[in-house]
Amino acid sequence: MITAQRKPFDEIYRSASRHRKILVLGCGSCMTVCMAGGETEVLTLSQQLELAARERGDQLQIRMRTITRQCDREFFDDETARLVFESEAVISMACGVGVQFCAERFLGATVYPALNTQFYGATVQPGVWAERCVGCGECILESTGGICPVARCAKTLLNGPCGGSQDGKCEVNDQQDCAWQLIFDRLKASERIAFFAKIRAPKDWSRSGNGGPRTIVREDVTLQ
Repeated sequence: MITAQRKPFDEIYRSASRHRKILVLGCGSCMTVCMAGGETEVLTLSQQLELAARERGDQLQIRMRTITRQCDREFFDDETARLVFESEAVISMACGVGVQFCAERFLGATVYPALNTQFYGATVQPGVWAERCVGCGECILESTGGICPVARCAKTLLNGPCGGSQDGKCEVNDQQDCAWQLIFDRLKASERIAFFAKIRAPKDWSRSGNGGPRTIVREDVTLQ
């Protein structure tokens, strides 16, 4: 799941106040789960914008809509398209992917982000999301007990812990568990501790963002 947090209200309002007709567009998938951009958050932001506009004497007309996903063309239906074209700008409450795709879908539309995209995470308890993946393009979880050192080690170390961890806690943040301590404990519990005798080759970072923007092509399902 992609996680995000809402931008400061003043930053959002500065973008919105450049226009008179605004569409606040929510995302019904990841942003709903992490409580950043679903129907509830769309309503809250819209009400805050309306109240601020009245207090500041600005003319601001706001419409609201939430679609299933802003990162998938099929969910931009006719009603959404109509609202976008009738508005001067869109305040997107999607992740960065959704913001970009919305702008691509409606060429010429002004689309502002209302959120700061954070990471790929998991819900560890209500209201708490933790990073678990960075999309590195070469998954090694089978060797590390299902715990990712790229995402969960502050130094992204791939061949064991640094010398600074203490009592199972990270040197960079002593409130954070050392990823390699977690990996060791997991492998020991599953009787796979022999992993630590193996030296891993340098990671091919070209499969990650270092190789430029990535694209996945499934020829068996693409339209010819």
